[in-house]
Parts: sequence; C-alpha cells; structure tokens
Amino acid sequence: MRLSRTLTAVLAAASVFAVSACGGTGGGSGAPDTVTVYSADGLGDWYKAEFADFTAHTGIKVSLVEAGSGEVVSRAQKEKANPQVDVLVTLPPFIQQAQQQGSLAQSGLDLGAVPPELKSADGSYVAVVNNYFAMIRNTAAQPKPTAWNDFTGPGFKQKVQYSTPGKAGDGTALLLLLQHVMGKEAALKYLTDLQANNVGPSTSTGKLGPKTSKGELTVANSDVQMALAAIAADKVAYEVFYPEWNGKRTTLPLPYYMGLADKAPQAANGKKLMEHLLSKEVQQNIPAKAWGSPVRTDVTASGPEADAFRKALDGVELWYPNWDDVLRDLDGDIKDYEKATGQ
Repeated sequence: MRLSRTLTAVLAAASVFAVSACGGTGGGSGAPDTVTVYSADGLGDWYKAEFADFTAHTGIKVSLVEAGSGEVVSRAQKEKANPQVDVLVTLPPFIQQAQQQGSLAQSGLDLGAVPPELKSADGSYVAVVNNYFAMIRNTAAQPKPTAWNDFTGPGFKQKVQYSTPGKAGDGTALLLLLQHVMGKEAALKYLTDLQANNVGPSTSTGKLGPKTSKGELTVANSDVQMALAAIAADKVAYEVFYPEWNGKRTTLPLPYYMGLADKAPQAANGKKLMEHLLSKEVQQNIPAKAWGSPVRTDVTASGPEADAFRKALDGVELWYPNWDDVLRDLDGDIKDYEKATGQ
C-alpha cells in the first residue's frame, strides 16, 4: 500500500469507515452512549461483528478509527490536552510506547486468565488477539522466493514492498526480525540493497495484500491473522511464508494489544468494551471470526481456522523480543534505517 496521503487524510478515510461499519461518529464525541477506538488495521471484519454484538447488548455505539500502529499512538499523544479516544489497540512496541508516554490508564479489569507475557505488569495494556509476523508471496511466482536474499535479485525490481518501520507495526517487526537474524549492521545493508526493488514506503500494511494478489507485487510483509483472514474471505492469490536466513525460518509474536486511554472521555464504556472483547465467549470465537489466536489460558483454539493458524507456524523458530529493550533503542534504529534507505 503506497500511501502519499497525510495522517489527517488516512484518519478521515478511516472515520468514514467507522460511521458505516460501526454506527459511530468517527471521533470521540463524549456522548454517554458511545465509545471510541483507535486501532491498528487488520481486525476490521472481527470488529464489525463484535462491535455490533456489543451495541446490541449494551446500547453503546462504537466509533472506530483505523490506521498504522504508530499513527494511532501518535494521534492519541497529540490529543492528550483534549482526549478523543477511549480504547487504543495497536501492535508492539507501540503499545509500550503509549504506556511510556502516559497515554494509557490502568483499566482495573480482571486479567487473571491472560498469561504474564501477554499483558503489562501494571495492567495498563493486555493482548486481545494473538498473532505473528509473516511475509506473503503471490502464488503464481516462479520460481517461488524462499530466502531473504532472493528479494534483492533483478527479477524482483519494483515487485517488493513492506510497510514503513516506525509507522506500521508489521513494518517495524520486519526491521526488528532482520536485526535479530542478520545483526543490526547487516540488516541495514540488506535493506539498503533492497531499495532498488522496493516500490516505496507505506504507513500501513493493509493494502499490500491486494497488490500482491493482483501480481503488482511478488512479495510483501503481513502477519498471520491478517493474511489468513484475507485468504479465507477473498480467495486471494497469495500465501503465507517465512523467508530463510542461513537455512532457518524465524518469526516473532505480534499480538494486538489494547489499553484504556488516559483521561478517556467515556472510560466506563471503554472498560465495558474491553471486558466484552476479553470475555471467554468472544475469545472462543477468535479463530473462526478473526483467524487469530485467543489470549486466555482457559480457551483452547479449535476448528479448521485454528488448525490453519498453527500450520502456518510449523517449523518456524519463534523469537520473543524484550519489548522494553526494543523501545529503548527504537528511535535510534529508525533513524539509522531512514538514513540507510533514504525513506
């Protein structure tokens, strides 16, 4: 998704979606029967179903604004003097960034069914859908790319695109993963070499999939949940894969984390929505409705969607970053990336 639009335009378009999909206002109205969510993209269809159910049971209308992970946190930070959001949903390390910036409040929710690695120690954020970084490739690609080094070859000129590190959660994960498997200096050199084939920056991952399906791109970044949901819904012409480096395939977890916004206009409604999304009933439906994985220890994922999610990770080494360490170095890493690639 090559975005030349400003954040304002992105969020304005997202607000239009919010009105049509969720019956909301597209911004924090402060009305007592509303709740406003700023979210990283990827969960739209699941949101539509669960927000409708939430409204039917509570009478509270949900307004949804979607953008890249970094963009939604940036907007919440800019609005701190006049808060408009009640619930933030974003990928790591941006949820940790929101916590450090003081954009989150302790929700007071019972998080006992969520394991420690999927929530903050102080309860200010918690995973709602478990997920992992992935790459996608067009199914007609011949030969099929299998390794990171394949993408820098002459056959991939203007056929590769990834969402921008520092702006999008999946794009940031790509940079972190390359740093992990290659080392920081080698990762920067690799991304510099890749620029000859890279279509250009993207603040969001959402529309890279359709471009890959159409053959405009051969390879793009994504995540397991987003890719499997699109494959199931649209019969798209791409598949999930994990490029090799030194003969090994590696990925990292990218849960969708949510937190109650600091000084949320409708904090009580925000808590009710968070409780709904973390409820056992809703978590049991995550594989079938969202193609993700539940976060509760008392919910066992089952069914063909859960099987497909597990199969996508077969034989892939899982790397669990220390997100506090990642966030400490992130500004410097992003500056180094921008300098190396000119993006």
